[in-house]
Amino acid sequence: MKSYLSLSRAMLIGLFRDKTTLFFTLLFPLMFLVIFGAIFGGGSDTKPGKVIEIGDVAVLDNMAKADPDALKDLLEITKSSDEADAKQQVASGDAAAAIKQDGQTVTIYYSAADRTQAGIVTGILSGIVENTNLEMLKAAAPGTPTIAVTTDQVEDKALKPIQYLTPGLLGWAISMSGVFGAAMTLVTWRQKKTLRRIRLAPVSVGAVVGARVGNTLLLALIQMTVFLLVASLPFFGLTLTAFWWMAIPCVLIGALAFLAIGLLVGAVSKTSESASGLANLIILPLAFTSGSFFPLSQMPDWMQKISYVSPLRYLNEAMLDVMVRGEGPAAVLPNLGVLVVFGIVVGFIATRLFRWDDV
Repeated sequence: MKSYLSLSRAMLIGLFRDKTTLFFTLLFPLMFLVIFGAIFGGGSDTKPGKVIEIGDVAVLDNMAKADPDALKDLLEITKSSDEADAKQQVASGDAAAAIKQDGQTVTIYYSAADRTQAGIVTGILSGIVENTNLEMLKAAAPGTPTIAVTTDQVEDKALKPIQYLTPGLLGWAISMSGVFGAAMTLVTWRQKKTLRRIRLAPVSVGAVVGARVGNTLLLALIQMTVFLLVASLPFFGLTLTAFWWMAIPCVLIGALAFLAIGLLVGAVSKTSESASGLANLIILPLAFTSGSFFPLSQMPDWMQKISYVSPLRYLNEAMLDVMVRGEGPAAVLPNLGVLVVFGIVVGFIATRLFRWDDV
C-alpha cells in the first residue's frame, strides 16, 4: 500500500508539472464548454439582428401599437420603402431578414448564408401572425381570410450550403497552417540549434524570412486550390461568383496575418509542446467566434463584439463577400486593411521578442 501511495503521488505531481498534459486534460475541454455554453446556453441571446420592414406590414404595425415593448423584445425593426435595397442588405449580411406584406400574405426575405437567423425570424413572425389570426377570427364571422406566412431566398435558389461553408473552413485551414507552421518551425529550429547555425552561416536574415513567408503563401494558395477543386465537384456543387478571384489576395494577406501570430507564439514558447498548446489556445476560440463553424449572428452579443478583434473574422467576411455574395473588389478593402494592420502590429511585436537561442 505504501508503494502504491508513493507511486500515485509521484504520478499526480508529474501530471501537474507537465503543463502540456494539464492543458489538454483540463483547460482544453473547459474552453469548449465555455464556448458552446455561451453560444447555446442563453435563450435571451437568440434575438435576431436588424429586421427591415418593407412598406407597411400590418401585423407588425398593429402589434407595435398594442404592445410596443413586446415587439421590441422580439425583433429589432427598421423601416424602408426600397425593397431592392432591403433585399441587398439581407444578402450582404447587414440585416437578418426583410419583411413585406401584400394583402393577406406576409413574405420573409432571408439569406441562405444565415439560415439560423431566417429560422428565428420566421418562428417569431409565425407566432405573431397566428395570434393575429386568432384575434381576427374572434372578432369576425367564420370564413374570414387569414394571414399566411411565406419565405423567399434573396440569392439565387440554385446556390447550395457549400457556398457558405467553403470560405469559413478555408479561412480556418489557413489560420491553422499559418500559426502552427511558423510556431513549430521556429521552436524546433531553436531547440535543435538550427537558428544558431543559420545566424553563423553566410545567409542573410532577409533570405530566411523571405523563405518562410514564401512557403506560407505557397501553402495558402495550395490550400485554396484544393478546397475549391473539391467543393466544385458535382457532389458538392460549389458555384463561384464573378469576382471569386479577389479571394486570392484575401488568402495571401490572411496567411501573412496568421504567420505573424505564429511567429509571436514561436518567439514566446520554449518547447514544441508549449507552442502547440498556445497555438490551440489562440486558434480554436478564433475559429468558433469568427464564423468559421457557426454564423456570427448565432453568437451572443458579447461574443460578436469580441469577434471584432479576431483577424479570422475579417478573412472569412472578405472571402464570403467575393465568393458567395457577389460583391465587387472594393467591398473587401476594409477587411483587407484590418488584416494588414493586424499583421504589421503583431509581426513587429514578434520581432521584438524573437530569440536566436534558448539562452
